[in-house]
Amino acid sequence: MIRGVTVTVLRPAAGRKDRYGTHTPAKPTPETVENVLVSPAATEDMEAAREHGTIAALTLHFPKSYAGILRGCSVELPEPWGGTWRVVGDPRPYVDADCPPLLPWHMPVTVEVAHG
Repeated sequence: MIRGVTVTVLRPAAGRKDRYGTHTPAKPTPETVENVLVSPAATEDMEAAREHGTIAALTLHFPKSYAGILRGCSVELPEPWGGTWRVVGDPRPYVDADCPPLLPWHMPVTVEVAHG
């Protein structure tokens, strides 16, 4: 049986307003999500020359039991991926009719991290 990993979703939180009325960043709110599948993302730009750094991307498949919104969030992954990855865009689940009922995952989430 396939089993995913446990990840931590870091949800941004609005901090206090400064003297100009702008919200200052606050410590993100962590949320643990179990059984998330991790797979490599598309690699169409692997041949592109990046002299001073790279952007790595993964696709996380969240379980049907997860009902949160991931727009603007980050995800902490365990080793071997390790570190904090930024969620790309506003992920949405598959339509129920297009997802087999016995399959426990239904929401692909692209995450990326920049190195260098």
